[in-house]
Amino acid sequence: MAGDTPARSAGDPGRNRDVWLVVPCFNEGTVIEDVLRHARETFPNIVAVDDGSVDDSAMAIHRAGAHLVRHPVNLGQGAAIQTGVEYARAQPGARYFVTFDADGQHQIKDVLTMVGRLRSEPVDIVVGTRFGRPRAEDDQVPLIKRLVLRTVVMLSPRTRRLGLTDAHNGLRVFNRRVAEDLNLRMNGMSHASEFVELMDANGWRVAEEPVDILYTEYSMSKGQSLLNGINILSDGIVGRRLPR
Repeated sequence: MAGDTPARSAGDPGRNRDVWLVVPCFNEGTVIEDVLRHARETFPNIVAVDDGSVDDSAMAIHRAGAHLVRHPVNLGQGAAIQTGVEYARAQPGARYFVTFDADGQHQIKDVLTMVGRLRSEPVDIVVGTRFGRPRAEDDQVPLIKRLVLRTVVMLSPRTRRLGLTDAHNGLRVFNRRVAEDLNLRMNGMSHASEFVELMDANGWRVAEEPVDILYTEYSMSKGQSLLNGINILSDGIVGRRLPR
């Protein structure tokens, strides 16, 4: 019998039992069950944080077989990620952690590549970028979103210092060092700016990985406008002034 190919081996759920996906969820009941079921084919350990949803998200998470943690009220994506990481890092054998969106935008093949880099390279965190492949902006990033993302990078000295091109990509894979030190205090979408601050302040070894984002009519309906993007950056600047 022929041995497994590297790709098949990397996608083996048994090989990935030291990986935990952290999925923040707010009113994603129409899509999250399918997203989680598909992810669990490769990554059996998933914690989904139902952040005060008023739809059937919690039931969908339960049906998909993921671990469920619930916030009684909506606290924001940053708070949901922090709760999920705290839950995941308390589990035996957890070594690698992934922030993964509930709306189906992120791709499991990209997670496999990013986890593989953590296993084999001297890095602490790998951040996804939509701008790492030729013509990536034209192929997959809508114009208004491209402008938001480029503006945020241009106005963020920390982001440029770290060499990041897409600081607000929600797909991140990191090791236990990062998970233990992670302490997000900005509850909303501005946690992305705070994540960059923590990378810089803690000296985490950072790398980027080109990823594919699946934009659908559903996911785009939940996207950030240009004004929201500027608000995120402003919140990040304010957050850097807060004592830790």
